[in-house]
Amino acid sequence: MPLNDVVAELASNNLFTAGFGLFGVGAGAALLRKGMQGAFILFRRHYMITLEVPCRDKSYQWLLQWISQKGARKTQHLSVETSFVQRDTGHVSTEYAFIPSIGTHIMYYQGNWVRVERTRQQATLDIQMGIPFETVELTAFGRNRNLYFNMLEEAREMALKFTEGKTLLYTAMGPDWRQFGQPRKRRPISSVVLDEHITDRILADCREFIGNPKWYSDRGIPYRRGYLLHGPPGCGKSSFITALAGELEFSICLLNLSERGLTDDRLNQLLNNAPERSIILLEDIDAAFMSREDSTAQHAAFEGLNRVTFSGLLNCLDGVASTEARIVFMTTNYLDRLDPALIRPGRIDFKEYIGYCGRYQLEEMFKRFYTIQNGDGEEETKTLHKQFAEAVLAVGKKASPAQIQGYFMMHKLSKQEDVVANVQQIWQS
Repeated sequence: MPLNDVVAELASNNLFTAGFGLFGVGAGAALLRKGMQGAFILFRRHYMITLEVPCRDKSYQWLLQWISQKGARKTQHLSVETSFVQRDTGHVSTEYAFIPSIGTHIMYYQGNWVRVERTRQQATLDIQMGIPFETVELTAFGRNRNLYFNMLEEAREMALKFTEGKTLLYTAMGPDWRQFGQPRKRRPISSVVLDEHITDRILADCREFIGNPKWYSDRGIPYRRGYLLHGPPGCGKSSFITALAGELEFSICLLNLSERGLTDDRLNQLLNNAPERSIILLEDIDAAFMSREDSTAQHAAFEGLNRVTFSGLLNCLDGVASTEARIVFMTTNYLDRLDPALIRPGRIDFKEYIGYCGRYQLEEMFKRFYTIQNGDGEEETKTLHKQFAEAVLAVGKKASPAQIQGYFMMHKLSKQEDVVANVQQIWQS
């Protein structure tokens, strides 16, 4: 049968015509849908800009707070973060921070409508933070990246304003640092009374180091500084470092070398990833490692408790992979227990003994405590603080600043004459 006849016969068949028509409509709809999807993908790729911020990024919390306060103010879908803040009056108040909840939000910023989508993957945990993995995705029309840059800068400045005049504490979580607790009010460095000129020496050395990075680079010297404060317990080593960080406007990174799961590699990552303008604090460094001069059996048993090796610590402090632009403070109650390799120059550049109270400390602590508390006249206080120092030294026993402060706290409402007369109570507690 000729082809023309076959086509004519099929065309006259109503069932065939209906089926072919349905097929044509379906195929056309499928092509249209594919075309629209392709057009949308093309449009989104070239005429929309998207920014994804994962929860492990440092700007994640900044951005959420900024969106809730500056961006999506009118959103009806919120999550709450509760915190407790201690006021100067001593009262603890509760603060509620409302942030955009999981879902989609719309906000208007710098003449652009921005779609904010916060997602949470319940089946996936962020290993570093131990919480479900979250992301915030921002989508806007146009190709201007400065839109997101300005947004993140505003979020950062708002976060910095919140922490202005405060000291941030960080602890190690995985290979990264996470803020510990709420920002603390900076402690005045004058509130920690050390022996005469010690505070001035350390503060001057830190400021000289911070202000002269070019001096180090011009001479090919690694730009890092290590400090060791040693002395009996209760003499103000940790308190001074906290006050020093506030004076320098630095944060503090607390690192526990005895932490379970801390390895050489992770220690190296932490030292390299420390926040800018921060002091890395290793407290009681003698408790983490024994000197290599001790017996082999004792050393092996002690180091078996810890996955961080002594050689790993030395390489992190002053090895090929050690970072620069870093300040490390170590404290110890027993200087003689430290291995000489740990405290050699290049790893420890500045050592200072923080000991029991001398005459200067006793006088200054008395003046600071009772002049502020009772507002007594200058002449009377001047005489009494000398009498107090003489009375303490006459006993012939050593007293730490912690003991003196504890004694003052017991007599914070007492007459100054009684404080001078009862100094024997310092050693009774």
